[in-house]
Amino acid sequence: MSTPTEITVALLGGGTVGSQVARLLGESAGDLTARVGVPLRLTGVGVRDTSKARDGIDPALITGDLDTLASSGANIVVEVMGGIEPARSLILAAMAAGSSVVTANKALLAADGHTLHAAAEQYGVDLYYEASVAGAIPLLRPLRESLAGDKVRRVMGIVNGTTNFILTKMDEEGADYAEVLAEAQALGYAEADPTADVEGHDAQAKAAILAGLAFHTRVSMDDVSCEGISKVSAQDVQAATDMGFVIKLLAIAELSEDEKGVIVRVHPSMVPRNHPLAGVRGAFNAVFVEAESAGQVMFYGRGAGGAPTASAVLGDIVATSRNRVSGTRGPGESTYADLEVRGIGDAVTRYYVNLHVADRPGVLAAVAQAFADNGVSIQTVRQDGHGDEAGLIVRTHTARDSDLAATMDQLRRNDAVRDVVGVMRVEGEDGR
Repeated sequence: MSTPTEITVALLGGGTVGSQVARLLGESAGDLTARVGVPLRLTGVGVRDTSKARDGIDPALITGDLDTLASSGANIVVEVMGGIEPARSLILAAMAAGSSVVTANKALLAADGHTLHAAAEQYGVDLYYEASVAGAIPLLRPLRESLAGDKVRRVMGIVNGTTNFILTKMDEEGADYAEVLAEAQALGYAEADPTADVEGHDAQAKAAILAGLAFHTRVSMDDVSCEGISKVSAQDVQAATDMGFVIKLLAIAELSEDEKGVIVRVHPSMVPRNHPLAGVRGAFNAVFVEAESAGQVMFYGRGAGGAPTASAVLGDIVATSRNRVSGTRGPGESTYADLEVRGIGDAVTRYYVNLHVADRPGVLAAVAQAFADNGVSIQTVRQDGHGDEAGLIVRTHTARDSDLAATMDQLRRNDAVRDVVGVMRVEGEDGR
């Protein structure tokens, strides 16, 4: 194969990220040439609305004909449009035309990554997607390359800046969820419709991608148990503070106890204040990886935004360009382990349980019996309040999630329990 004299790049998407990618390709042209070995040339920028002004993009490069640009045979097609369609069809058309693909599309990768990987293999091209998880943080390449000789046991992280901003403000100011959400929307940290962020769906997609890479097993978004932060109350935050914890929305992918399965989950968790993830504040992201030989490694940085995400995209463009120049390909999909993807019921962790109970003799014994009946060991109990109702805060030792769920069902049927106010998992107490 002859060495190309230049690398041509077609860009699908000219929004917040796309405009930054175009800017960096121009401003860093000299450095990129030195790093790749040949110049990189932007051949076109495909957008849905050609009438909109695109700062930093040469108007001559703008086109509304996405299909033609995707199929133009550019060495690299960069997709930063988002969404499932037409992104999937455009990526597949680009690969069929011989183009390697760089994408930031977490939703598409989590929903149908296998199809994209299969097409890349069929047409002998690269598929890179560092920017799909945790923005500027170098994370996916270390998982699939730097840790390729190790055995990953657990990946746990904060991968959504909006929810971390909200929970940080609730922790620092004692404010209610609704109040802080409104502030986040006013500051531009949360969308007008914040559902994807606050209900955990954004983190759910990222967790699927991380799990697939870490455990060499095909994991889709539907395999990920998901719970958002909209039910986290100021009372929960205060209870966490009183116990020396902070609440974070965590994406967790881990081997099952028998190491024959993988469990992937997203949910609010209490994390000890001395844990590295507890210090991740505001809109920042961090991912904690536990591997057999490497031990514990944490990746930290800005997880969103035009420039940080564009930085990750440019890194993939450079890697893919180098492959083109050398006539090689990067790693493809690795699913050799083919572990069973199990439900959250098989997860083992600790729990915080907040109960409203009748204030009368024998109630504590009845509550303790429900835990014992289902094999859940109580670590501590704290009682607050008197009168018609009292509050019980229960913390457990490690237990299977399905056993904790059975305990809650039994307590809800007990006439001494007025309400199960809140249940939250406790992560990181053993240093993980």
